[in-house]
Amino acid sequence: MLNLVLFGPPGSGKGTQSAKLVEKYGLTHLSTGDIFRANIKGETDLGKLAKSYIDKGELVPDEVTINMLEAEVEKAGETKGFIFDGFPRTVPQAEALDKFLNGRNETISLMLELEVADDEVVKRLILRAKDSGRADDADESIIRNRLKVYHEQTAVAAQFYKESNKHRGVNGIGTIDEVFQRLWTEIDA
Repeated sequence: MLNLVLFGPPGSGKGTQSAKLVEKYGLTHLSTGDIFRANIKGETDLGKLAKSYIDKGELVPDEVTINMLEAEVEKAGETKGFIFDGFPRTVPQAEALDKFLNGRNETISLMLELEVADDEVVKRLILRAKDSGRADDADESIIRNRLKVYHEQTAVAAQFYKESNKHRGVNGIGTIDEVFQRLWTEIDA
């Protein structure tokens, strides 16, 4: 089973590249952002709780995120593997994911980190806000706070996978197809 963590700052192209990887490898895409947005739109208790953190550019607490993701994995049924997009975001989440997968006799195959400079991320997110209407992408101060949180709290999770030689840094600048080729080259290596 191929289980990938697609990692990178907000706006690095994780969602776009996940769709292409799903098509190429037949994987199930699990995006914590999409799952949170669906719960927010549905005004579930989880959605309301998640929104209170997301609106400030902060991370949703680990326990809430982990429980939600485990439920999504269980719902997926038969699959060739998963792309975890936006998860794990902390070392405790990475440890919890490993423990959960080990209980299913599975493991993470690779963490692919899309490397994109902060100024490029800001430009991408402001453009995305115009197309998607996502309020969290429209305000540069919120974007900068999200990047600060990413660098201080999330980027350290990459170290967890570096220590097990499962981390691969991938240049996230270029056309969608150029970045995609870099990703599948790492996967197929």
